[in-house]
Amino acid sequence: MRNPSTGDGRGRAGASRRLPAASRVLLWLGPLLFLGAFLYVPLVRILLHLITPESLSLRNAGIAAGVLAFTTWQALLSTLLTLVVGLPAAFLLYRFRFPGGAALRLLIAIPFMLPTVVVAAGFNALLGTHGWINLGLMQALSLGSPPIPFVGTFGAILVAHIFYNTTIVVRIVGAVLASLDPRLEAAARSLGASQFQVLLRVILPMISQPLLGAAVLVFLFDFMSFGVVLLLGAGNYATLEVEIFVRVIRVPNLPLAALLSLTQLIATLAVLWLHGRVSRRESQFRPRTDNTARPVPRPLAGRLLVIVYSILLFVFFSAPLLSLPLRSVWRLDPERGERGPAQTGLTTAYYQELLVNRRGSAFYVPPIRAIFNSIAYAVVTAVVSLLLGIPAAVALTQASRWGRAAGALLMLSLGTSSLTLGLGLIMTYGRWVSSPWVVPIAHTLVALPFVVRTLQPALASIPARLRDAAASLGASPFESWKTVDWPILGRATAAAAGFALTISLGEFGAALLITRPDFPTVPVAIYRFLGQPGGLNYGQAMAMATILMGLTAAGMLVVERLRLPRNAQPI
Repeated sequence: MRNPSTGDGRGRAGASRRLPAASRVLLWLGPLLFLGAFLYVPLVRILLHLITPESLSLRNAGIAAGVLAFTTWQALLSTLLTLVVGLPAAFLLYRFRFPGGAALRLLIAIPFMLPTVVVAAGFNALLGTHGWINLGLMQALSLGSPPIPFVGTFGAILVAHIFYNTTIVVRIVGAVLASLDPRLEAAARSLGASQFQVLLRVILPMISQPLLGAAVLVFLFDFMSFGVVLLLGAGNYATLEVEIFVRVIRVPNLPLAALLSLTQLIATLAVLWLHGRVSRRESQFRPRTDNTARPVPRPLAGRLLVIVYSILLFVFFSAPLLSLPLRSVWRLDPERGERGPAQTGLTTAYYQELLVNRRGSAFYVPPIRAIFNSIAYAVVTAVVSLLLGIPAAVALTQASRWGRAAGALLMLSLGTSSLTLGLGLIMTYGRWVSSPWVVPIAHTLVALPFVVRTLQPALASIPARLRDAAASLGASPFESWKTVDWPILGRATAAAAGFALTISLGEFGAALLITRPDFPTVPVAIYRFLGQPGGLNYGQAMAMATILMGLTAAGMLVVERLRLPRNAQPI
């Protein structure tokens, strides 16, 4: 039987007619020209900026080595703590059946879908200087300063990373745990093995590769973390991403910023290579079709453990998410310059203030403008990503050696941080970066790999025999495309557009470098408000973060609905 990937028009799902070489080149022309102009040329520009005595000085090398060491250390520690929280959660949620388990799995997955500025704002609303807990304790105990230091501490970064990435461990390891054959454990027990021995000698060896893959992926996200470290670290800690920002905006030193960007790119690509090697070695399991086979914890101690850990997980993952919208409609502290005790209680003033030009300045940009800017940027990003992503996805289904090489070049942007992208654009195009059109270009560079990865499986799954059947019945190429391809590709295209919209709405790193002051995005506006004193500014930051959370949640809900088969139910 011939390989379906090379298809001759008679294969099964995934087969496709081989396009002429000229057509495949034309399909790649647009995506590669775009990436060449806005990714590869800027990266080369960064490399060329390194070939100077200043950039390669011992002082710069020492700074880069120190920042790399801290970045690696915080990522390793964050990964270890995420495994400590996520591994028991995976066992709890995928090995046992109890009321509320499905809802708890969904709750743990929500943070990973949110922009980093929303996560940081949520913890700020809960434990920050103006947060619920500190202001409540100050009022209850008549204290003059917040009793719990959180924002600006190393612990805040670690907690936010755990909050953000636990779902990776839960989903990857949990899927394997749910697929294990229970007869293996029963056989071990029949031979006299204790529960601990079954765990140590049967279960852990079978989940070791997926667990390692999840750990590498968590490390990658922690290593590339920017918004969490910048907002919750409050300038006290510098990872590679944060230091690049500092050396471009606050303490300009482009040669050092270029060296840091190259260091970050090499390290990230190395981690991606490691993840690819680990993923290829993962064992393949056949999932069980009967989810009700998961046991109900029966011993009293087991039930108590499930209840207590479920409550802890619920509180940890729900408290920041609930604190944010509640803090946006509840006044707890005085406005800037206000004298006397603050009036507390429900208020819509923070949302109303988004529409007000209180300064009466002709150059003032109302915060509501940032919302419209973000939506406009997201729409342009989605359109451009689809125009580039659809031909690239079609070309990738041809499975040619040249196409796979081009696909690898396409995915290079996955290993490039958004800050490096922004720095490259600044160094390459200079004053042209001030154009508002550069923001959706940067967002497209981030979103394009996700769009292609969403479209390619859908294109590969279209059965060629259905196209042949339609043609044999007299259907024209357009009618064949409308009746065979579009019902499958249409949902995938809408899901890919949703991905691009959501990624653009929450993108923070590149926008912080290249966004014009009169065309801010929502994440940039939130960052600016959090950096200004006064309860009114803080409340506006909470209001905008809540709006961004709602927009992102709506986008991801649409994506999940569209990615599901028509007869499937969302998890």
